Amino acid sequence: MAFRTDLAVEAIENHKSAAALPHVRQSDRMLEGFAIHEVRILSEDAAREIGKPQGRYLTLELDALIRREEDAFPRACKALSTLLRELLPHPNDGPVLIAGLGNRMITPDAIGPQTADHVIATRHLVAQSPDIFADWRPVSALAPGVLGQTGVETGEVICGVLDRVRPAAVIAVDALAAGRLSRLLRTVQLADTGITPGAGVGNARAALNEETLGVPVIAVGVPTVVDGATLAHEISSQLGQPNCEALDDLSQPVMITTRDIDREVADISRMIGYAVNMALHPHLSVADIDLYLS
Repeated sequence: MAFRTDLAVEAIENHKSAAALPHVRQSDRMLEGFAIHEVRILSEDAAREIGKPQGRYLTLELDALIRREEDAFPRACKALSTLLRELLPHPNDGPVLIAGLGNRMITPDAIGPQTADHVIATRHLVAQSPDIFADWRPVSALAPGVLGQTGVETGEVICGVLDRVRPAAVIAVDALAAGRLSRLLRTVQLADTGITPGAGVGNARAALNEETLGVPVIAVGVPTVVDGATLAHEISSQLGQPNCEALDDLSQPVMITTRDIDREVADISRMIGYAVNMALHPHLSVADIDLYLS
Protein backbone atom coordinates (compact mmCIF):
# COMPACT_ATOMS: atom_id res chain seq x y z
CA MET A 1 0.00 0.00 0.00
CA ALA A 2 1.54 3.31 -1.12
CA PHE A 3 1.56 6.19 1.33
CA ARG A 4 -0.53 8.87 -0.41
CA THR A 5 0.28 12.48 0.41
CA ASP A 6 0.73 15.78 -1.40
CA LEU A 7 2.93 17.17 1.38
CA ALA A 8 6.70 17.09 0.81
CA VAL A 9 7.36 17.01 4.55
CA GLU A 10 5.25 13.85 4.92
CA ALA A 11 6.82 12.20 1.88
CA ILE A 12 10.21 12.66 3.49
CA GLU A 13 8.98 11.52 6.91
CA ASN A 14 7.65 8.35 5.33
CA HIS A 15 10.81 7.70 3.32
CA LYS A 16 13.17 5.65 5.45
CA SER A 17 16.37 6.97 3.89
CA ALA A 18 15.26 10.46 2.82
CA ALA A 19 17.10 12.11 5.70
CA ALA A 20 20.33 10.62 4.37
CA LEU A 21 19.83 11.72 0.76
CA PRO A 22 22.70 14.05 -0.17
CA HIS A 23 20.56 16.36 -2.31
CA VAL A 24 17.74 17.04 0.15
CA ARG A 25 18.08 20.02 2.48
CA GLN A 26 15.74 20.64 5.42
CA SER A 27 15.56 23.56 7.85
CA ASP A 28 13.23 25.05 10.44
CA ARG A 29 12.52 28.61 11.51
CA MET A 30 9.86 30.75 13.16
CA LEU A 31 7.94 33.58 11.50
CA GLU A 32 5.38 35.74 13.30
CA GLY A 33 5.14 33.00 15.95
CA PHE A 34 4.46 30.21 13.42
CA ALA A 35 6.77 27.29 12.65
CA ILE A 36 8.11 27.00 9.10
CA HIS A 37 9.64 23.80 7.76
CA GLU A 38 11.56 24.12 4.50
CA VAL A 39 12.52 21.28 2.15
CA ARG A 40 14.77 21.78 -0.86
CA ILE A 41 14.99 18.90 -3.32
CA LEU A 42 18.12 19.71 -5.27
CA SER A 43 18.50 16.89 -7.80
CA GLU A 44 16.40 14.75 -10.11
CA ASP A 45 17.64 11.61 -8.34
CA ALA A 46 16.34 12.91 -5.01
CA ALA A 47 13.06 13.94 -6.66
CA ARG A 48 12.53 10.42 -8.02
CA GLU A 49 13.44 8.87 -4.68
CA ILE A 50 10.96 11.01 -2.73
CA GLY A 51 8.29 11.25 -5.41
CA LYS A 52 8.12 15.06 -5.48
CA PRO A 53 9.38 17.42 -8.20
CA GLN A 54 12.71 19.12 -7.75
CA GLY A 55 12.28 22.50 -6.07
CA ARG A 56 11.55 24.33 -2.86
CA TYR A 57 8.73 23.49 -0.43
CA LEU A 58 7.69 25.63 2.54
CA THR A 59 5.25 24.29 5.14
CA LEU A 60 3.57 26.78 7.47
CA GLU A 61 2.18 25.22 10.67
CA LEU A 62 -1.00 26.98 11.84
CA ASP A 63 -1.12 25.82 15.48
CA ALA A 64 -1.39 29.35 16.88
CA LEU A 65 -4.27 30.14 14.54
CA ILE A 66 -6.11 26.93 15.46
CA ARG A 67 -5.72 27.80 19.15
CA ARG A 68 -7.20 31.25 18.44
CA GLU A 69 -4.25 33.03 20.00
CA GLU A 70 -4.35 36.82 20.23
CA ASP A 71 -3.72 38.46 16.85
CA ALA A 72 -3.21 34.99 15.33
CA PHE A 73 -5.13 35.80 12.13
CA PRO A 74 -3.17 38.94 11.11
CA ARG A 75 0.09 37.23 12.12
CA ALA A 76 -0.74 34.18 10.01
CA CYS A 77 -1.59 36.42 7.05
CA LYS A 78 1.69 38.29 7.44
CA ALA A 79 3.73 35.08 7.76
CA LEU A 80 2.16 33.53 4.67
CA SER A 81 2.54 36.74 2.67
CA THR A 82 6.26 36.83 3.55
CA LEU A 83 6.70 33.26 2.31
CA LEU A 84 4.85 34.08 -0.91
CA ARG A 85 7.15 37.04 -1.56
CA GLU A 86 10.14 34.73 -1.10
CA LEU A 87 8.91 32.48 -3.91
CA LEU A 88 7.57 35.08 -6.33
CA PRO A 89 9.96 36.03 -9.13
CA HIS A 90 11.70 39.41 -9.20
CA PRO A 91 11.08 42.16 -10.12
CA ASN A 92 8.03 42.14 -7.90
CA ASP A 93 5.78 44.53 -9.79
CA GLY A 94 4.64 42.44 -12.78
CA PRO A 95 1.06 41.22 -13.29
CA VAL A 96 0.00 38.12 -11.35
CA LEU A 97 -2.84 35.67 -11.99
CA ILE A 98 -4.44 33.94 -8.99
CA ALA A 99 -6.00 30.60 -9.97
CA GLY A 100 -8.40 29.18 -7.39
CA LEU A 101 -8.51 25.51 -8.35
CA GLY A 102 -11.18 23.03 -7.33
CA ASN A 103 -14.91 22.46 -7.14
CA ARG A 104 -16.82 25.07 -5.17
CA MET A 105 -19.74 22.64 -4.68
CA ILE A 106 -17.62 20.08 -2.78
CA THR A 107 -16.49 21.66 0.48
CA PRO A 108 -13.13 19.87 0.93
CA ASP A 109 -12.27 20.89 -2.64
CA ALA A 110 -13.40 24.52 -2.30
CA ILE A 111 -10.20 26.04 -0.89
CA GLY A 112 -9.17 27.48 -4.27
CA PRO A 113 -12.48 29.07 -5.33
CA GLN A 114 -13.14 30.48 -1.85
CA THR A 115 -9.63 31.94 -1.73
CA ALA A 116 -10.22 33.66 -5.08
CA ASP A 117 -13.29 35.33 -3.53
CA HIS A 118 -10.97 37.16 -1.09
CA VAL A 119 -8.46 38.38 -3.67
CA ILE A 120 -8.60 42.04 -4.65
CA ALA A 121 -8.56 42.13 -8.48
CA THR A 122 -6.75 45.25 -9.66
CA ARG A 123 -5.71 44.66 -13.28
CA HIS A 124 -8.64 46.62 -14.70
CA LEU A 125 -8.17 49.46 -12.20
CA VAL A 126 -4.47 49.86 -12.96
CA ALA A 127 -5.21 49.87 -16.68
CA GLN A 128 -8.03 52.43 -16.42
CA SER A 129 -6.51 54.79 -13.84
CA PRO A 130 -2.74 54.29 -13.72
CA ASP A 131 -2.10 57.52 -11.80
CA ILE A 132 -4.53 56.66 -9.01
CA PHE A 133 -3.43 53.04 -8.73
CA ALA A 134 0.30 53.57 -9.28
CA ASP A 135 1.13 51.70 -6.04
CA TRP A 136 -0.98 48.68 -6.96
CA ARG A 137 0.19 45.59 -8.79
CA PRO A 138 -2.03 44.31 -11.65
CA VAL A 139 -3.78 41.23 -10.24
CA SER A 140 -6.35 38.96 -11.86
CA ALA A 141 -8.35 36.27 -10.01
CA LEU A 142 -9.86 33.22 -11.66
CA ALA A 143 -11.82 30.20 -10.36
CA PRO A 144 -11.92 27.99 -13.48
CA GLY A 145 -13.98 25.15 -12.00
CA VAL A 146 -13.30 21.51 -12.85
CA LEU A 147 -13.66 19.38 -15.96
CA GLY A 148 -16.87 17.76 -14.74
CA GLN A 149 -18.54 21.17 -14.39
CA THR A 150 -17.25 22.98 -17.47
CA GLY A 151 -16.18 20.29 -19.94
CA VAL A 152 -12.88 22.16 -20.21
CA GLU A 153 -9.62 21.12 -18.56
CA THR A 154 -8.40 23.54 -15.89
CA GLY A 155 -5.09 23.90 -17.69
CA GLU A 156 -6.85 24.80 -20.95
CA VAL A 157 -8.83 27.57 -19.21
CA ILE A 158 -5.73 29.00 -17.58
CA CYS A 159 -3.70 28.86 -20.80
CA GLY A 160 -6.46 30.76 -22.59
CA VAL A 161 -6.44 33.47 -19.92
CA LEU A 162 -2.63 33.66 -19.96
CA ASP A 163 -2.69 34.64 -23.63
CA ARG A 164 -4.69 37.76 -22.71
CA VAL A 165 -3.42 38.63 -19.22
CA ARG A 166 0.26 37.77 -19.78
CA PRO A 167 1.19 37.58 -16.08
CA ALA A 168 4.71 37.45 -14.73
CA ALA A 169 3.65 34.60 -12.42
CA VAL A 170 0.69 32.42 -11.48
CA ILE A 171 -0.33 31.62 -7.90
CA ALA A 172 -2.35 28.40 -7.95
CA VAL A 173 -4.36 27.60 -4.81
CA ASP A 174 -5.77 24.12 -4.31
CA ALA A 175 -6.84 21.53 -1.75
CA LEU A 176 -4.37 18.72 -1.02
CA ALA A 177 -4.41 15.26 0.50
CA ALA A 178 -2.41 14.55 3.65
CA GLY A 179 -1.23 11.22 4.98
CA ARG A 180 -2.01 12.00 8.60
CA LEU A 181 -5.11 13.44 10.26
CA SER A 182 -3.03 15.77 12.43
CA ARG A 183 -2.21 17.91 9.38
CA LEU A 184 -5.73 18.40 8.04
CA LEU A 185 -6.38 22.16 7.73
CA ARG A 186 -3.44 22.72 10.09
CA THR A 187 -0.74 23.41 7.50
CA VAL A 188 -0.22 25.39 4.30
CA GLN A 189 2.32 24.15 1.78
CA LEU A 190 3.93 26.54 -0.69
CA ALA A 191 6.06 25.29 -3.57
CA ASP A 192 7.80 26.78 -6.58
CA THR A 193 7.23 23.53 -8.51
CA GLY A 194 3.67 24.15 -9.65
CA ILE A 195 0.80 21.77 -9.00
CA THR A 196 -1.13 18.86 -10.52
CA PRO A 197 -4.87 19.41 -9.90
CA GLY A 198 -6.71 16.36 -8.56
CA ALA A 199 -3.56 14.37 -7.78
CA GLY A 200 -4.38 14.07 -4.09
CA VAL A 201 -7.65 12.21 -4.73
CA GLY A 202 -6.32 10.00 -7.52
CA ASN A 203 -7.76 12.09 -10.35
CA ALA A 204 -4.67 13.88 -11.62
CA ARG A 205 -5.14 16.34 -14.47
CA ALA A 206 -2.51 18.15 -16.57
CA ALA A 207 0.25 19.68 -14.47
CA LEU A 208 0.36 23.44 -14.03
CA ASN A 209 4.00 24.51 -13.84
CA GLU A 210 6.53 26.74 -15.56
CA GLU A 211 7.14 24.12 -18.25
CA THR A 212 3.46 23.87 -19.25
CA LEU A 213 2.41 27.51 -18.73
CA GLY A 214 5.60 29.35 -19.62
CA VAL A 215 5.66 31.44 -16.43
CA PRO A 216 6.64 30.63 -12.84
CA VAL A 217 3.84 28.88 -10.93
CA ILE A 218 3.68 29.16 -7.14
CA ALA A 219 1.49 26.46 -5.62
CA VAL A 220 -0.36 27.11 -2.36
CA GLY A 221 -2.10 24.06 -0.95
CA VAL A 222 -3.98 23.05 2.18
CA PRO A 223 -4.62 19.39 3.09
CA THR A 224 -8.35 18.87 3.54
CA VAL A 225 -8.63 15.08 3.19
CA VAL A 226 -6.78 11.90 4.12
CA ASP A 227 -7.00 8.81 1.95
CA GLY A 228 -8.81 6.16 4.00
CA ALA A 229 -6.58 3.30 2.88
CA THR A 230 -3.44 5.27 3.71
CA LEU A 231 -4.76 6.09 7.17
CA ALA A 232 -5.87 2.51 7.89
CA HIS A 233 -2.57 1.02 6.79
CA GLU A 234 -0.64 3.59 8.82
CA ILE A 235 -2.63 2.69 11.96
CA SER A 236 -2.22 -1.02 11.27
CA SER A 237 1.52 -0.60 10.74
CA GLN A 238 2.01 1.43 13.91
CA LEU A 239 0.11 -1.16 15.93
CA GLY A 240 2.26 -3.90 14.45
CA GLN A 241 -0.78 -5.72 13.12
CA PRO A 242 -0.82 -7.73 9.87
CA ASN A 243 -3.12 -6.75 7.04
CA CYS A 244 -6.72 -7.79 7.54
CA GLU A 245 -9.87 -8.17 5.48
CA ALA A 246 -11.20 -4.80 6.62
CA LEU A 247 -8.26 -3.06 4.95
CA ASP A 248 -9.09 -4.76 1.65
CA ASP A 249 -12.49 -3.06 1.78
CA LEU A 250 -10.63 0.25 1.26
CA SER A 251 -9.33 -0.75 -2.15
CA GLN A 252 -11.79 1.79 -3.58
CA PRO A 253 -10.93 5.44 -2.80
CA VAL A 254 -12.40 6.67 0.50
CA MET A 255 -11.58 10.20 1.62
CA ILE A 256 -11.75 11.30 5.26
CA THR A 257 -12.15 14.90 6.37
CA THR A 258 -13.02 16.84 9.54
CA ARG A 259 -16.42 17.38 11.14
CA ASP A 260 -16.15 21.19 10.92
CA ILE A 261 -14.92 21.24 7.33
CA ASP A 262 -17.31 24.05 6.25
CA ARG A 263 -16.09 26.52 8.85
CA GLU A 264 -12.45 25.49 8.57
CA VAL A 265 -12.35 25.81 4.79
CA ALA A 266 -14.00 29.23 4.99
CA ASP A 267 -11.52 30.42 7.65
CA ILE A 268 -8.36 29.20 5.97
CA SER A 269 -9.48 30.37 2.52
CA ARG A 270 -9.97 33.86 3.92
CA MET A 271 -6.50 33.75 5.50
CA ILE A 272 -4.85 32.68 2.24
CA GLY A 273 -6.74 35.29 0.23
CA TYR A 274 -5.70 38.05 2.62
CA ALA A 275 -2.08 36.82 2.58
CA VAL A 276 -2.05 36.89 -1.23
CA ASN A 277 -3.29 40.50 -1.16
CA MET A 278 -0.61 41.47 1.37
CA ALA A 279 2.13 39.70 -0.60
CA LEU A 280 1.25 41.48 -3.84
CA HIS A 281 0.41 44.83 -2.22
CA PRO A 282 2.74 45.23 0.81
CA HIS A 283 1.09 48.51 1.81
CA LEU A 284 -2.15 46.68 2.75
CA SER A 285 -3.10 45.54 6.26
CA VAL A 286 -5.83 43.13 7.31
CA ALA A 287 -8.04 46.12 8.20
CA ASP A 288 -7.44 47.65 4.75
CA ILE A 289 -8.45 44.41 3.04
CA ASP A 290 -11.59 44.16 5.17
CA LEU A 291 -12.51 47.63 3.95
CA TYR A 292 -11.86 46.90 0.27
CA LEU A 293 -13.79 43.64 0.33
CA SER A 294 -16.74 44.88 2.36
